[in-house]
Amino acid sequence: MVTILKSGASKRDIQSVLKKLREQSPKKGLDAYKHCGTVKFKEDGLILQKRWRDEWE
Repeated sequence: MVTILKSGASKRDIQSVLKKLREQSPKKGLDAYKHCGTVKFKEDGLILQKRWRDEWE
């Protein structure tokens, strides 16, 4: 889908384009926003990531 928004568009035009985009839901694929913030770790994510990467060595 292509959405064209011209420079100098009014606030009403921008809101109508955004509304059209929100109304169209993806037919396939994963809705990643549904899972945002659901995993809770006791450690900092960066520390975990470094430790997990070091396991490969």
